[in-house]
Amino acid sequence: MACDGGGSREAATTTATATTTARIPTATTTTTTSTIIPTATATSTGTPSTTATTLYGTAFSGQYHLGPVDFAETEWHNACAPEGGYVSSLRESTGLSGEFLAGVQTGKIAGGANCDACIFITTATGKSILARVVTYGDTGANDLDVSPSVYAALNTGEYPRTTTWQWAKCPDTGKLSYEFQTGANVWWTSLWVRNPRVPITKVEVKSKNHANYITLARASDGTVTDASGFGDGAFTLRVTASDGQTITDSFSSFTPGKILASTQQFQ
Repeated sequence: MACDGGGSREAATTTATATTTARIPTATTTTTTSTIIPTATATSTGTPSTTATTLYGTAFSGQYHLGPVDFAETEWHNACAPEGGYVSSLRESTGLSGEFLAGVQTGKIAGGANCDACIFITTATGKSILARVVTYGDTGANDLDVSPSVYAALNTGEYPRTTTWQWAKCPDTGKLSYEFQTGANVWWTSLWVRNPRVPITKVEVKSKNHANYITLARASDGTVTDASGFGDGAFTLRVTASDGQTITDSFSSFTPGKILASTQQFQ
């Protein structure tokens, strides 16, 4: 999946072979189509979550495809991650204790707000799984590209691979984390909020440069940015989820390219 903002959905889904046979005195054309069903080997050792406790918004109907979406970025860059991909210390929680990952069409990422949110996928054959959205790109409006582990859990050899999916509460894989961009500094501060159980609608900061909370600007890669910077010293982040829950974390400082751990998580 070209989930860095454009490209093809997957390397190969179908192969069509056309043969034409002419007969005398009339000509008849016949077409034979064969479908190649991709196979995948699960890359996760964790146990997938096959039920969802809370669903959000509209259910979408489309197809799922073997992207592949993976932490190694074997085909495509994960658009919700920095250059080089998700850092190793975040992969266990981001991958839902494995590598249960998905990518959506660009229009579904809500300008980056849905980066790192979870979706609940159900196939026409009755298989289901929770997966974390780590990328987006050029695919069918309601289609999904998935990791080998998700594909292996869902696929029974069916074609087309019809599915419905919906935004969902993630399983509990630990606390929130704040990953600062390598270029972040006191004059321009930018970060990702990692491992949210509930989709995030707003991130605010109060700091030396801001006596009152200001809302950070969202970018399509999921980062939130203060273009004027936090300033030196302590700061407080306030994160609001789509269901109205808020988490407030205070820190003495930050280091570019490093991660600050919260002691909290959405319920």
